[in-house]
Amino acid sequence: MRANVIDLRSDTVTKPSPGMRTAMAVAEVGDDVLDGDPTVRTLERRICEMLGTEAALFFPTGTMANECAISVLGRPGTEFFVHEEAHIVDREKAGAAMLSGVQPRLIRGAPKVTLDTFTAAVRAPSRYLPKASLLCLENTHNSGGGAISAATELAEIAAAGRALGLNVFLDGARLWNAHAATGTPLDAFAAAADLTMVSFSKGLGAPVGAALAGSARWIDEAHESRRRLGGGMRQSGILAAACLYGLDHNLARLTNDHAAAAALATILRDGSRATIGSPETNIVMIAVPPGVDPASVERRAAEQGVGIALWDTKRVRAVTHLDVSIDDVARAGRVLCDVLNTPGAH
Repeated sequence: MRANVIDLRSDTVTKPSPGMRTAMAVAEVGDDVLDGDPTVRTLERRICEMLGTEAALFFPTGTMANECAISVLGRPGTEFFVHEEAHIVDREKAGAAMLSGVQPRLIRGAPKVTLDTFTAAVRAPSRYLPKASLLCLENTHNSGGGAISAATELAEIAAAGRALGLNVFLDGARLWNAHAATGTPLDAFAAAADLTMVSFSKGLGAPVGAALAGSARWIDEAHESRRRLGGGMRQSGILAAACLYGLDHNLARLTNDHAAAAALATILRDGSRATIGSPETNIVMIAVPPGVDPASVERRAAEQGVGIALWDTKRVRAVTHLDVSIDDVARAGRVLCDVLNTPGAH
């Protein structure tokens, strides 16, 4: 993207603030593979406290953490239940099939998994059908426009899964946003799952980093899986310091991003022919009007200094974050209304 662009492609585009860079520069470090990095240990303890788990493990990326969780909780030659538009299905390059030998059993129905849609995906046992070993949930749900699953709802779905003998994984890349929007404690969300992933590079402004949290048994196995995938890091306290800074300084301000997303949705709803949902968090999904090409919308918006993401054949996505002001949102809204109301090139 060129300079001076209002970049709404993702909340991963944020740049580390001066305070975060200072925290990284002065972080106490050690060789995490050989004898443990002290700042990484501090971050992992912090995540245990926040999510109410016995143990936690730091990862360079959320995708690696997700794939390690699947390898630990799933069994090769089985299925795992997952929403048809989950990040694990659409955005991880078939990693579960390639790395863990499991195939997805898709749960149909937007915008997120419910008890009804999960139970509808369950098949009667048969010697001719694959067995299932795992249920994967996502909160907030990215393709669902940042939709939130309440802790009680997660618990209900997880209980139904466990009744079928399934382990449960929660992809909580934006669990911080669910917490900020509802006031629900993070440990209430995580209680539904055997392992929960959280990401520090979405919303919290860190340049890199994620964590898995769960029982000591599962985290021990995840440590082996991380090592197998090349995720052992050395002086990773430099990265963990950025994550700790994000927790201390940027978690409480996530409601600002939610308000900015709501403002953008209102501008687009009032000023364009697009179909706009009511964002629950910081993601605005935009269903383009008939006759308008989503790829053209993305391109023409970029030409006018607004970055958005092409999502599928009918939608583009805008995500608010700490590097976007309310004035930026107003300007971006005007540009997007103009672009959405003009058919453009196909």
